[in-house]
Amino acid sequence: MDFVLAPEFFSAIASDERVFLLIRHGERRHITPDDPDFGAHVGLTDRGREQALALGRCIPVEGGMSLFSSPVGRCMETAGFIERGRTAALGIRVPKEPVVEPLDCLAEYFVQNYDEYLNVLRAGFYEGICEWLASEAAGKPRGDKEAFAPLSARSEEMLSMMLEKGNARFNIFATHDAWVVPCLTHFCKMCFTPQRWMNYLTGMAVVTDSHKAVRRIVPVTALENGWLEFT
Repeated sequence: MDFVLAPEFFSAIASDERVFLLIRHGERRHITPDDPDFGAHVGLTDRGREQALALGRCIPVEGGMSLFSSPVGRCMETAGFIERGRTAALGIRVPKEPVVEPLDCLAEYFVQNYDEYLNVLRAGFYEGICEWLASEAAGKPRGDKEAFAPLSARSEEMLSMMLEKGNARFNIFATHDAWVVPCLTHFCKMCFTPQRWMNYLTGMAVVTDSHKAVRRIVPVTALENGWLEFT
């Protein structure tokens, strides 16, 4: 399974369907390895803002939209620019402050032991996430003292949270790659490595009927390619 381009995905949404989109924030400025707060203060680049605007313009104008976000600034900013893009497509005045509901859980949804999670960030972010996913795939969960919660149960909880929170036709959840990658691994059986990671503004779209019964789950990207390749 590979990522579907956002314009193609949204053009195929039926009039009786809802969308719950879990998506990574837009392109951010560089985070240095010695950053004391691991990039919590780092915002979007100008290109990241344009990416979010473009995604907003892809979302059909029929039906309401709700926005949720990790409280981290670049995620809030991403959600806001998605709304600005869609509002512009609606042809109405852009609100000065987009209405985005911050959700603490979207900042660290899969974290089980915060101190150990910080150790993972210090030792190597991509490597730590992939080691956790590999251990889960091998059926070797590592206990409640490990940084991350059990993948399957926590992914299902993430889905339930999204369906419970979102009551519009289009529901956007802006978060971090660390929490989108596990969901794509669990629900879409996608494989990530430290050398092949997910791109910005890429994520997982859950499509339901009007009563929130899940019809399909689709990997989606708002960029030309959903993958980032590292050497």
